[in-house]
Amino acid sequence: MGSSLALTLLVSLLICLFQFTRCVSSVQPLLCRSDERLALLLFKESLAVDKEASANPFAYPKADGWKFQGVDCCYWDGIECDHNTGHVTALDLSSSCLYGSINSTSSLFHLLHLRKLNLADNDFNSSQLPSRLGNLSMLTYLNLSTSSFSGQIPLEISWLSRLTSLDLSNTMGLEFGMFSHGGLKLERPDFKSLIQNLTSLKHLHLRHVAISSPVPNILVNLSSLSSLDLSYCGLLGKLPTSIFHLPNIQFLDVSNNLHLSGTLPATLSCRRLKFLSIRFTSLSGVLPASIGNLHSLELLDVTACKFRGPLPSSLGNLTNLTELALLNNSFSGDIPSSFSIPSWFANLNQLHELHLPFCGITGPIPSFFANLTQLAVLDLKRNQLTGRFPVGITNLTQLESLSLGSNMMDGALPDSIFGLENLQILEIYSNRLSGIVEMDQFVRLKYLSVLYLSSNNLTLLSLTSPNTTTSLPMFSELGLGSCNLRRFPNFLTHQNQLAYLDLSQNDIHGEMPKWIWEMSFDTLFLLDLSFNSLTGFHQSPTLLPWSNILFLDLSSNLFQGSPPIPSSSIMVYLASNNSFTGEIPQLFCSLGSVRVLDLSRNNLGGIIPQCLSKASKSLSVLNLNVNNFHGPVPQAWMNGSKLKMINLGKNKLTGKLPRSMARCRMLEFLDIGNNQIRDTFPFWLESLPKLKILILRSNRFHGEIKSREFNSVFPKLRVIDISNNGFIGSLPSSFLESWIAMKRFHVEHLSYMQSSFYDHMFMAGLTIPDEYNYSMTLTNKGIKMEYTKILEVFMAVDLSCNKFSGEIPESIGNLKGLELLNLSNNILVGQIPTVIGTLTNLEALDLSHNQLFGRIPWQLRQLNFLEVFDVSYNHLSGPIPQGRQFGTFLNSSFDGNLGLCGNPLSKKCEDLEASPPPSSSTFEQNHGVGLEWRGVLLGFGTGFLFGTGLGWV
Repeated sequence: MGSSLALTLLVSLLICLFQFTRCVSSVQPLLCRSDERLALLLFKESLAVDKEASANPFAYPKADGWKFQGVDCCYWDGIECDHNTGHVTALDLSSSCLYGSINSTSSLFHLLHLRKLNLADNDFNSSQLPSRLGNLSMLTYLNLSTSSFSGQIPLEISWLSRLTSLDLSNTMGLEFGMFSHGGLKLERPDFKSLIQNLTSLKHLHLRHVAISSPVPNILVNLSSLSSLDLSYCGLLGKLPTSIFHLPNIQFLDVSNNLHLSGTLPATLSCRRLKFLSIRFTSLSGVLPASIGNLHSLELLDVTACKFRGPLPSSLGNLTNLTELALLNNSFSGDIPSSFSIPSWFANLNQLHELHLPFCGITGPIPSFFANLTQLAVLDLKRNQLTGRFPVGITNLTQLESLSLGSNMMDGALPDSIFGLENLQILEIYSNRLSGIVEMDQFVRLKYLSVLYLSSNNLTLLSLTSPNTTTSLPMFSELGLGSCNLRRFPNFLTHQNQLAYLDLSQNDIHGEMPKWIWEMSFDTLFLLDLSFNSLTGFHQSPTLLPWSNILFLDLSSNLFQGSPPIPSSSIMVYLASNNSFTGEIPQLFCSLGSVRVLDLSRNNLGGIIPQCLSKASKSLSVLNLNVNNFHGPVPQAWMNGSKLKMINLGKNKLTGKLPRSMARCRMLEFLDIGNNQIRDTFPFWLESLPKLKILILRSNRFHGEIKSREFNSVFPKLRVIDISNNGFIGSLPSSFLESWIAMKRFHVEHLSYMQSSFYDHMFMAGLTIPDEYNYSMTLTNKGIKMEYTKILEVFMAVDLSCNKFSGEIPESIGNLKGLELLNLSNNILVGQIPTVIGTLTNLEALDLSHNQLFGRIPWQLRQLNFLEVFDVSYNHLSGPIPQGRQFGTFLNSSFDGNLGLCGNPLSKKCEDLEASPPPSSSTFEQNHGVGLEWRGVLLGFGTGFLFGTGLGWV
């Protein structure tokens, strides 16, 4: 009874309160001005709502709620008003799922009293920024970031002189400093014009705006600036050192501007700086000791710059650092180009992330790492670390990511690693670790999603119990290459979130099981099954089921039958070194995204589908080498082709070389060797400006390489092999003279000839390999030499086994970079040109089986790298040069020359014949011989001849 009375009284009280509120409301004037309320409603109606328009997972359509929030717009979501005048002073519709365009007639520009405008994280459909923004002269805060605006930033923005915060950052248009279409740009006006009036700025964020000009010096006039983000802007020139003296700067990011150069000033005085990122720029020099004065610094990232020299010990003073990234520079210690981890790292006990890959670090991981107990990310991959797996790392209980791949660590994986319960990423690939690892143990790491064990001496016991199989963590990336597996691990049957799976270089036998088609069918991006003993597919579908697969490697197995067809998403398809048979299915021509197609070294036959030449607008690499294809080379090569490599060698192709190949303007590598092509020399290929390797050997090419105007024929050519054909006539001197690339020999760094078919392929954080190494076979002295990787500095000319006549032209001496020269088995006459002695990089010289006469020039003694030398079966006479490399050659190098004498032949020379040559110094003065590269090349001469490594990285 009492409770019922209390409830009745409470209801009555609430009714009275409601009535009182209505009465008060009826007399209280509206704060919102009617014209501005109408402007807001019209602005809302001009745009659509699309849930896909905002990236923020907590985004919601704020303006949709206005109709439920009364007539006073000052109380609407995202609106603020001046309480005295009622004018709208702030409009925040960030992450509001807005889609559409804003033009200069928009009602937005009736809100002339706006001080704050935030439209970030919407989709304005690549529309241009309206110039009427400049009329909102009261603005102090403008944020239009990540809202899909494009085009030139209007000059009128610079009229907003009251701005303290300007954010026009974008997500379109740039990646790693490289331009693509779309996004905002600053050209007219330029960067300087934009900021010269904005002297009150405290925050300036232009991330991903295409600036493409130097950083203006007037930036130093923005003395209030505390936050500056110019990352991914395509900045040029030198970074003004004055930027590091801005008195209030706390956040500075100029990262990912590849052409931004300069140095850090010797004195760094920005004591308030907390965040400094200059990663992926061309800043160089040394890190100054004064960097240790930046005591407030919490993040320092100098990844992939050009810094050198020792790391200053003053870095140990930065005790507030939570993230440090020094990777991919040229820092050094006592031993140039390498250093051990300095002891002052122990002072950085607040570190959450430490990134030191590609730093040339040597020695064991120091024990003091166990004291960096706040570490969540430790990345030391791709160094030269040695010793056992550091047990002390297991004290780092906060660790979420541990990357020690590509080092030289040995010993077993300690059981204590499975005590790191927060671990999400474990990368220990490419070390010398050994012992047995049981897959069951990973049950303890319930958050683990990325695991790389590949390329060690580990044996993985992958057979798990049913309970364990379902209890293992769900992996997104799994690298189990070289883990001594003999079957597909059964736990994979329950892995339905895999994006990356590497089972290469194991000993997995037999057919691929049926269940593998159902494994991660909509998430798998990369599958590597290469170098196993797989024979086929159990109940293989017509199309492989993985709908989003980008990279598939089936190479070096025992697969038979027709090659399986991947989904249309495929970018890299590798199936070389198998026993696939039949014709190439026409469905391969419908793979519109494929960049690399390698079906080499199989038993495929029939006619190469004409449609493959039409697919060249997406293809970068087409390798059908060593098969049984017959008929003509595909005819319809397309304009706009992206092909960089065509390898059709070692088949049974007939007919002529199609002139439409000249449309492949990006072509760097062309191998048509070992076929039955009947044609004259394809001079029309000279229009290919990037061609580096041309192989036409062992065909039925014929006729003269006629003398003509060779102004810029094959300017990039480094390797030409036209041996074993029917070419006749003399060697035109001007033809050799036009090979510009062979005239220079310059080494800055050693790199391989390869096709980089995409800057980077990123998908959900997954990095896919994007480089395909060119490979070839050359013959020297009857020995086939396999080059599975080809150094950019390698240069070779093989004109052997033709019917070339006349003398060897003197212009051969201009090809200073040559390492292999084979003119054997022709009808060449005259004397050996002395200028060959100036080709000081030569490693192989074969002039055998010609009709050369005269003496062997003593200048050939200067060829210090010469390993193969053959002048047999000519009409040479006189003494054989003695000493240096000539002391290593056998009799067979000189057979069939009855007039030769001296070692290694038994025939002795007369004293007159054996007179010593002029001194080498005299020869070098007269011919400009330079041996400056001797120290660089001495260590890898034989590597050029025989080649090492794999065709894919």
